[in-house]
Amino acid sequence: MEAASKPEVTMGGGSTGEETSERKEGSSPMEGCRVVVPVGDAEVEPCVIAVDDSSVDRALVTALLRRSKYRVTAVDSGKRALEILGSESSELKQIPVVIMSSENVPTRISRCLEEGAEDFLLKPVRPSDISRITTRVLH
Repeated sequence: MEAASKPEVTMGGGSTGEETSERKEGSSPMEGCRVVVPVGDAEVEPCVIAVDDSSVDRALVTALLRRSKYRVTAVDSGKRALEILGSESSELKQIPVVIMSSENVPTRISRCLEEGAEDFLLKPVRPSDISRITTRVLH
């Protein structure tokens, strides 16, 4: 039995750069983001939209997420992520958001968490950060 997975959105910020995802031309960036409901030891490949204005940071976080068995669409802005999701409706409130930033400002971190972010990652993102997010958000 198949069930549509809800994409997790990892937000960085900014508005420059380009979308990077491995997909066929003309297909939706989230095409194929359907997973088989796990049975026994079967693996689930959750979908993630990684958003960052730095192409270097997008490439790094994309590689870390893919190594952790995520299906990744990487984009350069929150606006582009919303376009991919197709809506700015209240349905988006059900999608877990993880903020990643190089700015270690306690008031900003607190505000992001108070506004509903699941977690806040300081750059550079490490494999242990991805493991922690996987444990907190998906389980």
